[in-house]
Amino acid sequence: MNPTPELPAHAPVTDRRESTRDFHGDRFVDHYEWLRDKDSPQVLAHLEAETAFAEASTAHLAPLREQIFQEIKGRVQETDLSVPYRRGDWWYFGRTVEGGEHGIRCRVPATVPVNDDDAWTPPVVQADTALPGEQVLLDGNAEAAEHDFWSLGSFDVTPDGRWMLWAADTTGDERFTVRVKNLDSGEILTDQIPETSYGAFLSPDGASVFYTEVDESWRPWRVRRHLLGTPVAEDSVVAVEEDPGLWLSAGLSADRQWLVLDAGCSDYSEVSLLRLDASAGTQPRVVIPRADRILYQAEPVVVDGRTVVLVSHDHQAPDGRVSLLEFDRLGQSLTEVQPVDVVPAQPGLRIMGFAVLEHHVVFSARAEMMPSVLVLPLAGLGTQHQGEPVLVGVGCPVGSREVALESIEVLAAEHDSPVLRFTAESFTRPTRVYDLVLAADGSLGQPILRQEKAVLGGYNAEDYTVERDFAQAADGTHIPITLIRRRDVTDPAPAIVYAYGSYEISMDPAFSYSRVSLLDRGATWVIAHVRGGGELGRAWYEDGKKLHKANTFTDVVAVTQHVGARADIDSSRVVLMGGSAGGLLVGAVLNLAPELYCGAVASVPFVDPLTSILMPELPLTALEWEEWGNPIQDAEVYRCMKAYSPYENIRPAVVVPGDNDDAAPSPVYPPILAVTSLHDTRVLYVEPAKWVAALRHAHPDSADQVLMRIEMAGGHGGASGRYQRWRDTAWEDAWALERLALA
Repeated sequence: MNPTPELPAHAPVTDRRESTRDFHGDRFVDHYEWLRDKDSPQVLAHLEAETAFAEASTAHLAPLREQIFQEIKGRVQETDLSVPYRRGDWWYFGRTVEGGEHGIRCRVPATVPVNDDDAWTPPVVQADTALPGEQVLLDGNAEAAEHDFWSLGSFDVTPDGRWMLWAADTTGDERFTVRVKNLDSGEILTDQIPETSYGAFLSPDGASVFYTEVDESWRPWRVRRHLLGTPVAEDSVVAVEEDPGLWLSAGLSADRQWLVLDAGCSDYSEVSLLRLDASAGTQPRVVIPRADRILYQAEPVVVDGRTVVLVSHDHQAPDGRVSLLEFDRLGQSLTEVQPVDVVPAQPGLRIMGFAVLEHHVVFSARAEMMPSVLVLPLAGLGTQHQGEPVLVGVGCPVGSREVALESIEVLAAEHDSPVLRFTAESFTRPTRVYDLVLAADGSLGQPILRQEKAVLGGYNAEDYTVERDFAQAADGTHIPITLIRRRDVTDPAPAIVYAYGSYEISMDPAFSYSRVSLLDRGATWVIAHVRGGGELGRAWYEDGKKLHKANTFTDVVAVTQHVGARADIDSSRVVLMGGSAGGLLVGAVLNLAPELYCGAVASVPFVDPLTSILMPELPLTALEWEEWGNPIQDAEVYRCMKAYSPYENIRPAVVVPGDNDDAAPSPVYPPILAVTSLHDTRVLYVEPAKWVAALRHAHPDSADQVLMRIEMAGGHGGASGRYQRWRDTAWEDAWALERLALA
């Protein structure tokens, strides 16, 4: 019998090797940059030692981790399915099966003609029973069987149901290989297109594939067209984006007549249109030139028999407006063409985008902080006969202190379908799927509930409360807070403060099967809706990016202090959590006010931002300049980022006050758990590796309290299978519960 390997008793000691960085008169000595060499056996050995130490030091939590995993698993209906949606003569849906890590894509023939009254009523599918004529299109479990990691990046079926495309990543680096299958014959074509980005799709006739390539820095920059049956080397170039700060994507218009090309960043964009039946050599037409610096979405639509372009944009409207443009005015500055508004700018309404159906246009919006959906008939659009937008809803009761916050979001809007499918979800109720009939005369039916996701294991939504509160930042700004807890929790309760605060991404109402395990053990889940997110419109985002980024971090401090002052929260037991840009937030907040927390979890954390943003050759760096600023060219941006970079601002150990001059250093930081993935292309593993090493060097007496766990076969989202993701979540949650004295 082989002896059990001895687990490490102490944290790995990381070698310090000097390298220097010189910018704008500032010299920074970096002792851990050598960890960037991913191919180095010494680096890999160090990462494996880190995970071994994390496992060893938390081995006593293994029973709790298993218990939490079983709880999560026990709440989820493992054998489940989605509500079928119709495309052409088929109903498409997804299945999950007990024990399967990945989803299964299926379809069944539609037996009712399209023009029949019941044509759009989905068939009733049983979770554990196949329908007559049901076909499995793509079994993710079978596809993933030979790989440590498998993730689906694109999936498409032509309207006639004959051709299927899928693209998979088998390493975690978000580079996908495109394959195509003839669904009539079952033949998988020999055509393979490697190294593609997200969003590959088939032409409507199934004759060709459109796909996007990434450059050396992982920026999607070139769109190609591949004719099935021809060598990939002969694929034609449809569009190229040379600006390193812009991301290029492509898609079909809703009516599948146009190719829509979008080059953009978080500040501005440029959309171009090309008819699919255009003759060879025809150039795409720019809708609004990028020189206008307008952020917009555009798509051709047919209004009262004529084709115009619908544009959702931020010209003189930071929160968005929607306008119509005539085709003969495309390519001109928006200040010259005087477009006709169909949805003017309105206080409290943030227009996020739109989808076009045959008789309606559907807008994704944010109304009073909540994700919402607006519907407007196309008939008379832009004229005096235009109808009024209707806010889609399903009814949501409001209590006195408690609130029932709910997200309403578009799930599917097929152009030739008279049905809009949308979802409703709250912090305490999982996703419900509704169909809304949109009549040709512009009228709307009543929402029809098609499915409500189950929560097993005796869960009762009435056992939990959701409360909205506000903290006041140092500059007087009121920061929204959401608190979720069990009704029967004894005060004061420990809390987990979660925040993100970047890219205009909002922490909207969403149900979490894993969060219930934290709530049931007595924790209060606190969401800090800080600046840098999008909860309160574009200005909320702008006030937490670039030179204003520090607001994101000080907002979290203000929220934590406010929550800690409440009678129902135990201020001595607060854990901070965040991931990716939220991991940057965790690191920066710990530098500002480590005394507020008894622990912190940073997932795939962006904790060495200045080093990364100074290296344009790294994945996505040039694109990130619109979010953080360009510290290479701008000394003020450099100083700003240096001032908040978690890695470069770790506070040294302090001496405990007292009569003893030889008092030992006292750790400033609470216990920290950093989680990362070896193949993450968005936030490289080296950032948390350097951060953890620097924390331990600054606080050697508490070095063993800083852990790093590395997923060696994962990407930015961690492991690819759902069971492994649940186990990873249980791992992190068990660690947090111990910090809260709830383990």
